[in-house]
This record gives sequence, C-alpha cells and structure tokens, in this order.
Amino acid sequence: MARKEKSLELLLMQYQAALKTLETQLGILLKDFEYRNKYNPVEHIKSRIKQYDSIVRKLTDRGYEITVENIEKHVHDMVGIRIICDFLSDVYKIVDMIESCQQITIHNRKDYISSPKPSGYSSYHLLVYVPVYFMDGVRMVEAEIQIRTLAMDFWASLDHKISYKFQGQVPKEIQENMYKCALDINDLDHKMLILNDKMRTFREDNEVI
Repeated sequence: MARKEKSLELLLMQYQAALKTLETQLGILLKDFEYRNKYNPVEHIKSRIKQYDSIVRKLTDRGYEITVENIEKHVHDMVGIRIICDFLSDVYKIVDMIESCQQITIHNRKDYISSPKPSGYSSYHLLVYVPVYFMDGVRMVEAEIQIRTLAMDFWASLDHKISYKFQGQVPKEIQENMYKCALDINDLDHKMLILNDKMRTFREDNEVI
C-alpha cells in the first residue's frame, strides 16, 4: 500500500513539475509575441492539476481500475492549461505560436471551433508533451492546452454547471436552448472579429506619418 502511495506521490510531483514548465514556456512565448506584434492576444490563463476525485470518476466511468499506470495511460488532462483570448483569430495565433515552440511537442489536436461538439461546445484542444528534467533524466509529460474566446469560455462554464446540477442527465429543453446559445455565441465571436478588424484598419489609416 505504501509503495502505491509513493508511486502516486511521485506521479503527482511529475505533473506539478510539468505544469510549472509549461506555464514558464508559455509565458516566455507570449512575452515574445507581444514584443513582436505590439499587443497581447490573451485575456487570461487558467491552470490546474486534476483533482483526485475527478481522476477516480473518469477512470471508473470508463471501467478502469484506479492505478498509477491507468492514470498515466488514460487520463490525458492531468495537467490542464486554458488560454482565454478576446478574439477568434487570436485562438489560431496562439496555436501557431505553440506549434513553433521546440520545447512543446504536439501529439494530438481537436479543433472544436471549426467542428463544434453536438452540444455546441467550441474550443481548440492540444495534447502536448513537455520535457521535465529530473536527477535521473528527462521525462516527457503529457498535458492538455485548451484555447478559446471569452464567449466560448462563458458558455462552457455554464454548460459544466448545468451538467453538474443535473448529474449529466440534462433535460432536452435545456440542451436545445444551450445549443441555440452556442450558435449565438459563435455569431457574436465572428461579429466582434469583424469589428476588431475594422478598428485596426481605422487606426492604421489614421496614423500620423
């Protein structure tokens, strides 16, 4: 039993180290992006290590035993970072930025913006590996990065609360209304993007040479 606890403790330390590494690297990339482009595309960033009760629930729901090996193999979002942007175009700029980083290896991606989930959920997900340096060598640790707009994040947060309240059994009427809201949010994101492009063009046309 003590051996299993020690293994879990070491695994969590590995994930915590990966989170710090990823936060540091993303911070450097964003500073560089801001310097080169004269603006910051990020509204805010959230990060977390998945809670143990969520780990247990995820593995149990999928029929897996609660072991260190199954956590590493089947829980891909133990390390999670969510990047919230103002505008839709910024999401893809952040994706390009991460792709260019040699310290972050992307091994899977899901573009739920171009192809939203049936519920209406929109976001851009990247599963990545980051190198973490320990005394006995380098380990490539998995993490998930979610990139979305403020509007998408608001919808996702509300959807999560509704799903939790109804324990996953959300009434059809509420599901339909949430889907309609997702369509409205998608329309809003595109309208705000057009407005932002117009404002930028206006500034450039009126710059004093």
